[in-house]
Amino acid sequence: MASISIRNVRKSYGPLEILKGFDLEVADGEFVVLVGPSGCGKSTMLKILAGLEEATSGIVRIGDRDVTDLAPGDRDIAMVFQNYALYPHLTVAQNMGFGLKMRGTPADVIARRVADAARILDVVHLLERRPRQLSGGQRQRVALGRAIVREPKAFLMDEPLSNLDAKLRVTMRAEIAALHQRLGVTTIYVTHDQIEAMTMANRIVIMSHGEIQQIADPDTMFRRPANLFVAGFIGSPGMNFVKARQLEDGRHAVLGQAVTLPVKAATSDVIVGIRPEHMLLGAGALNFAVQPTLVEGLGSEKYVYFDIPEESRMSVPATDDGRKAGRLIARLMNAGPVRLGEMLTLSIDPALLHVFDPASGKAIH
Repeated sequence: MASISIRNVRKSYGPLEILKGFDLEVADGEFVVLVGPSGCGKSTMLKILAGLEEATSGIVRIGDRDVTDLAPGDRDIAMVFQNYALYPHLTVAQNMGFGLKMRGTPADVIARRVADAARILDVVHLLERRPRQLSGGQRQRVALGRAIVREPKAFLMDEPLSNLDAKLRVTMRAEIAALHQRLGVTTIYVTHDQIEAMTMANRIVIMSHGEIQQIADPDTMFRRPANLFVAGFIGSPGMNFVKARQLEDGRHAVLGQAVTLPVKAATSDVIVGIRPEHMLLGAGALNFAVQPTLVEGLGSEKYVYFDIPEESRMSVPATDDGRKAGRLIARLMNAGPVRLGEMLTLSIDPALLHVFDPASGKAIH
């Protein structure tokens, strides 16, 4: 096991700048997730760390070694890919031990390590099968087993669950998290799925357009997002945003109601963020009437969409749920029947509002 240090790494393809100065320190045994939308540079950074891409500039260290210019095989890392990368003509046991065999590891050592990894991953009964005889989840366990037998200093995982169905992804998320707790190997994991990031990581690195937006543990990331992009990206559904105009008494007009914001803003007008799950059905500290335009029933909870007045609208910076500007969503628990067109009273505790500077997009804490 080892720490990982990435210092001012940049990557360009001609005039196209993919990474714009990436800095990250990963502690020994830490599980760090790089997350962001497609094209943000997260997979490129992982490939540079693995030695599969060459950095335009910057330094990469694994443990006490500068590996910036080393070949992938000399970095003592193991990579898990989204497409499993198993050899179809080899058995599970042969696939798991293939890397060790290529390194000239004695057969008895290979057999022992494969057996140990198979027990950890519960694939002992699959060792003589070939990949075509396995389910997607079983193939992913074999791919993990191949990484484990290497006993590397670090695991690098590139969207390893993206080819699995939704139910199996949930199961494998828990298995990978449990595996990390058991082995304690430093892990950098890339995904575009913020739920994977929130449920698995010790720390999350959110990226956009080749730049780091925030580095924090999942709870801090959710409760204190650094800017509008992070606030809109983290959370399911993403945060709602509305314009808030300062009133003469120092309060702000939020959805037509005078509110004392939880922080003091340096600017007169601000952007206010509201988590969908912080909206409650019925009267409370801050009330507003809404008329649902769409209701999605999900058993114990409902997603209620509604439009807001023109003066409160702003463009949504980062949501992937199809919301248009001016449409908000409330996530209501055990709400009972909610009908389209009928007026509802929703409430929120003003202390739960998030406040952002409209010019920079940065959070005001």
